[in-house]
Amino acid sequence: MRSEQVKQMFEMYADPHASYGDIARYFAEQGINFGGGELRRSTISVLLRNPVYAQADLEMYEFFKTQGAAVVNDAADFAGTNGCYLYQGRDVEESKYSTFKDHILVLAPHEGLVSSETWLACRKKLMNNSAFGGGRKPKNTWLSGKIKCGRCGAALMLVNNTMGGAYFRCRRRADNKNCAGCGKLRAREVEDFIFDEMRRKMSQFQTLTKGSLSKANPKLTALNVSLAQVEAEIEKLINTLTGASATLMTYANSKIEELDAQRQSLMKRIADLTAEAVSPAQMERISGYLETWEAVSFEDKRLVTDGLMSTIKATSENIQIEWKI
Repeated sequence: MRSEQVKQMFEMYADPHASYGDIARYFAEQGINFGGGELRRSTISVLLRNPVYAQADLEMYEFFKTQGAAVVNDAADFAGTNGCYLYQGRDVEESKYSTFKDHILVLAPHEGLVSSETWLACRKKLMNNSAFGGGRKPKNTWLSGKIKCGRCGAALMLVNNTMGGAYFRCRRRADNKNCAGCGKLRAREVEDFIFDEMRRKMSQFQTLTKGSLSKANPKLTALNVSLAQVEAEIEKLINTLTGASATLMTYANSKIEELDAQRQSLMKRIADLTAEAVSPAQMERISGYLETWEAVSFEDKRLVTDGLMSTIKATSENIQIEWKI
């Protein structure tokens, strides 16, 4: 496989509207075969998840660190030139392409082909596809894969009653009765409520950014400010340790541990938000879709939902939305 073709696959998949099938069909139409046969979707999936093609810079370093990988090289070595290898630990059961926890990342001797921005965009999209149910394409509600039971966290499924109405039902409740259920949730009413909340949220977001969608995500900015404050407190405490008494030393060390835990939590939230950040162009597209919602396709409605929300927890009494912006 030529490097130009690998780069093209990543660039194509980074488009929110592109799928494995689109890539496979494109290469088939171009008459490009791989290993003597047509390019398979499984091959595309493995290739897009592999960091060996990425240009390893500080963005890649921070992403893998916060995702639980052990990074062998120093941060200063991540100059955006080389690719990197990801090794799976002997005692790790999960696939190295579904999680990076307890895996090992090391810089490779070869040069990377794909920018970290493109690789991370593809990784974010792959993670979202998993959240939507491993490639299944629901056709009944654009909330599928996002909406969860507000009591147990299990996925809500859409069911139709004999009167022709559609309702959400807790999958765990339906399978084994291990949940009290989400109550009576009419699908149309929930969709209308979520749509109104998306419009309200976008209006708030545009106000916070003074109407410009190209400015920084206010939520991300707030987290970075909190992180800077915590790090300043840690530095101040460290400076007081010189010549401190045993009692003060014990207190300071305990406080530093507490602040460090806060720092780690903030760093993870920042990394997660950065990994799933939506580009200004996508935000402009989302804003346009919300203005013409009835004419928007089912798949585009799902893309809007994914761009704005991480998850929705719902019961008949309450609906909670975890926003990405």
